[in-house]
Amino acid sequence: MTSRTDFTDEEWTRLERAPLVAGMAISLADPGGPIEAVKETMASLRTILEAAQAGGGVELVDAVAKDAAEKTQRRENPLRDFKPRGALAGEAVLEELRAVNGLLTEKATPEEAAAFRQWLLAAAQRAAEAAKEGGFMGFRAERVSEGERQMLDKLGEVLSAGA
Repeated sequence: MTSRTDFTDEEWTRLERAPLVAGMAISLADPGGPIEAVKETMASLRTILEAAQAGGGVELVDAVAKDAAEKTQRRENPLRDFKPRGALAGEAVLEELRAVNGLLTEKATPEEAAAFRQWLLAAAQRAAEAAKEGGFMGFRAERVSEGERQMLDKLGEVLSAGA
C-alpha cells in the first residue's frame, strides 16, 4: 500500500492538485468564457469531493482526495502556486501531469497508479462535459468540442502506464 509517507510534501501537493490540473487542461484546450471555465473547474472539484466522501476505493486516491477536499473546505487553493500562463500554459499543464505520472510509476503500486490515472482522466472527462462549447447562444453548441477531444487523447497518452 502506498501512503502519504511515501511522498515528499511537494510530491503530495502535486498529487492533490492533479485532478484540477487535468480539468485545467480541458479549459485551455478550448477556452470559452468565464462561465464555461467555472463549470469545468467545478466539475473537476466535484470529482475530488466525491472521491473524498465515497471512500472505499483505492487507498491512494481516497487519501489524496480527502486531503485535497479538506484544503478546499479551509478555503485553501489546492493549485497553490501552480499558475501556468501565456502561450505555453497548455504545455506546462501537460508537463505537470507527466511529472505526476512519473511519481505514480515510481512510488505507487501498479494497481494504485492505474486507479489514480483513471481518476485524473475522469476529472478531465467531467470537465469536458461540464459546459457546451461553440455555437451561437447555445444553438449548435457541442458538449465536448474537437479541441477538448484532442486534449483528452493527449491526457490519455501523458497518463499512460508506459509514459
